Amino acid sequence: MKLFTRVSIALITASFAISIAAKPGSTNWPQWRGPDGQGVSAEKGLPDEWSETKNVRWKTPIEGLGHSSPIIWGKKIFLTTALDGEVIPGRTAGVTHKMSDGSDFVHPDAVGANLRHTFKVICLDRTTGKILWERVAYEGPVYDSRHRKASFASSTPATDGKYVYAFFGSEGLYAYDFNGKLVWKQTNLGKLGTASVGYGVSPVLYQNLVIMQCDDSGMNSFMAAFDKKTGKEVWRTPRKVDVTWTTPVLVHTAKGSVELVAAAAEFIIAYDPLTGKELWRHKGLESNAVPTPVVQNDLVVITSGAPAKIALAIRAGGSGDITGTSQLVWSYKKGTAYVPSPILYGDYVYLTTDRGLLSCLDAKTGKVEYEGARVPVPATFSASPVAYEGKILMTSEDGETFVVKAGPKHEIIKTNSLGEPVYASPAIADGGIYIRGERNLFAIGK
Repeated sequence: MKLFTRVSIALITASFAISIAAKPGSTNWPQWRGPDGQGVSAEKGLPDEWSETKNVRWKTPIEGLGHSSPIIWGKKIFLTTALDGEVIPGRTAGVTHKMSDGSDFVHPDAVGANLRHTFKVICLDRTTGKILWERVAYEGPVYDSRHRKASFASSTPATDGKYVYAFFGSEGLYAYDFNGKLVWKQTNLGKLGTASVGYGVSPVLYQNLVIMQCDDSGMNSFMAAFDKKTGKEVWRTPRKVDVTWTTPVLVHTAKGSVELVAAAAEFIIAYDPLTGKELWRHKGLESNAVPTPVVQNDLVVITSGAPAKIALAIRAGGSGDITGTSQLVWSYKKGTAYVPSPILYGDYVYLTTDRGLLSCLDAKTGKVEYEGARVPVPATFSASPVAYEGKILMTSEDGETFVVKAGPKHEIIKTNSLGEPVYASPAIADGGIYIRGERNLFAIGK
C-alpha cells in the first residue's frame, strides 16, 4: 500500500500558499504565511503577551469549521469555513478509494461524505472584526470524506488585492472581488481523491496566474494554472505521484529565473510557473508530502514527518534529474513534523515535530545548533510557526502560543493562551496578530 494510505490528520492545516504579488515590507498578509509565503513578518512593536482578555482588540465568532488561515489586505480579512448539513440517504461517512496498488482503502477516521455541506468565503473588517459579507461558494454533497479532526475548509485563500481565490478541492476554485461578487468559478478540476482525509493545498499566485497542485490518491495528479481574471485554464501538466497535502513554492534562482517547486513522495519537481514545463526533478521524500517547503534565495528546504522524518535542502536552478548531484546541499533525518511546516528565519531553519519539539539548523550548511528542545507543557501542534522581531510563535491545538526567542540557543519567552482550540496558523498584518480559533477569530494587538 502506498505511503499516503497511512495518513491520519495530514491535511488539518496543510493549507499553504506562496505568492510574489505583494511587495517586500508590505503590511498585507495575502496568503498562507505572509507576503512571500515564509511565515516571516517585518512588523515591529507587536505584543508578545496576550490572554483571553489582555491585548485582544476584538474577537468574532465564525460559524462552521475551518482550519484555513485568515488572509489580510488593507482593511479587509478573508477566510473560509465549512458547515455540515443534512444526512444523504444511502451514503457512507467514509469514501472507499481504489489505491494505486489496486487495493481498496477507507480511512478509519473518515467522516462527512454522508452529509450535504455548505462552503463559505467570509470577509471581515480588520479594524472592528465586523463581518462585512459572506458568500456560499458551494452547497451539496462532497466527492471525498475528511478526517474527523480536519475540515473541508483547510485550504487558505489567496488575494492579489483585487480578487480573493478560494479552493475547496473537488468542489472547485472560486474567485470573488472585494465586494463579494463572484467573478468566476472553476469546477473542472475532476475528482481529486484525498485518501479519505480531505484536501489542504492552497492557491499560488504568479503574475496573471492562479496555480493549483491537484494531486490525487488514484495517481491522476496534475499541476494546473488558471487566468486570474477569467478562470480559464492556461496550462495543465500531469504528475505521476500520489496525493499530497503540500503547496508548491516559488523559488528565485541565481540565474534570475523563477521556479515552482512541488514536493511528493515519489519526486520533487521544479516547473516553469508560466508554462508548466518540467525543469528538474529529484528523488522524492518517500514519505507523505504535507508541510510547505521554505525558501532562502535559491535554497529550498523540503520536509516530511511521516512515516519517516526527512529534511532535504536543494539548490534550485538545476536541469534534468539532479538526484545524487551537488544540487542537494544537505539532508537531516530528525525532528520534522507530519503537519506543521518548518520556518526559515534569518540564518536558521527551525524544524518542529507535531509534539512541539524544536530543532535549529544552519540554513546554508545544515549544521545542528540544537535539537529536540521542548515547550513548557505537553502539547500537539497543527498550526505552523510564524516569526517577527526576533521571535517565533508556535501555537498548539490547545490554543497556547509559545513565544520562542530566535537564534541558535533555545529560550521560551512567553506562553499565551486564548482559551479555545487552534488548528489554523496565525497571520500578521499592520500591527496585529490574527489567530483563528475553533470558534472565534481573534485580533491581538496593543
